Amino acid sequence: MTTDQATDRPTPATGPVHTLRRGTAVARIGELAAVLREFSVDGVRYTETWADDRLPPMGCGIVLVPWPNRVADGRWTYRGAAQQLDVTEVSTGHASHGLLRNTAYVTVDFGDDVLEQRADVYPQHGWPGTLQTWVRHELTGDGLAVTHGLINIGSVEVPFGVGAHPYLRVGDVPVDELTVTVAAASYAETDERMIPTGLHPVEGTEHDFRGGARVGDRLGHNHALTDLTPVGDRYEHRVTAPDGRGVVLWADASFGFAQVYVPPNFPGEDGTRTGLAIEPMTCNADALNNGQGLRWLHPGERWTGSWGLTPID
Repeated sequence: MTTDQATDRPTPATGPVHTLRRGTAVARIGELAAVLREFSVDGVRYTETWADDRLPPMGCGIVLVPWPNRVADGRWTYRGAAQQLDVTEVSTGHASHGLLRNTAYVTVDFGDDVLEQRADVYPQHGWPGTLQTWVRHELTGDGLAVTHGLINIGSVEVPFGVGAHPYLRVGDVPVDELTVTVAAASYAETDERMIPTGLHPVEGTEHDFRGGARVGDRLGHNHALTDLTPVGDRYEHRVTAPDGRGVVLWADASFGFAQVYVPPNFPGEDGTRTGLAIEPMTCNADALNNGQGLRWLHPGERWTGSWGLTPID
């Protein structure tokens, strides 16, 4: 285990970076938003990386809590009282990706192959409750496992959703040439401001990834998929290269939504190009208003959920 805190160079924009190792597997996690900066095995990168002096491009690798995606206009209602969250996505006028994306997590456990970090949410503009949150990254024999946890340490019940924002790749294979497979029967239609307006069957639409879809044929896709078909007790989303190599993003039954985002202008280390995010989420976008997948925690109650990455040789 190492931490990048050399005094002869500036601290990375995401704060000190903690490096985990197990055999040939490497994971690097920054303190800002508990961001996953790298997951690689045998030198093959399965997540996007970026320069130390930059913030996570397009939310790359950050933790999304206590809600993922957008809250329309930052407005919702709690116990009959109107709430106004700070607008953090100026381009759309929404509150985006929760309350901890600009918060440094504190390390509570650090070993050769494991890192646990904690950050708490306190009452603030548009948010009434207090949550203790943590995230645990661990290298295992299968790859990388990420566990999220929350405890309501306040005096009122609060709603919540959890998500993550990994951008995936398979080594140096051009992202456009990868195939994405997500066994989802429904997608969230959205308006021009990216707020869901309803759930619809994927059959016959560009949102059907059940049989696999080439990334280059889905440029601009940015919708949540749901009604997922489980594999045993979890969901599995696959990204594969033409030669069969790839990576599985698995998630437990808590993560009933998966946002598939294919920006054509991802600012990678090797220039602007196509990116691929598959975001495991426990709820839909704007869940504080539509309630789709939204969960509640009573005072003293806790929740945990896990997802991870497993390479395909």
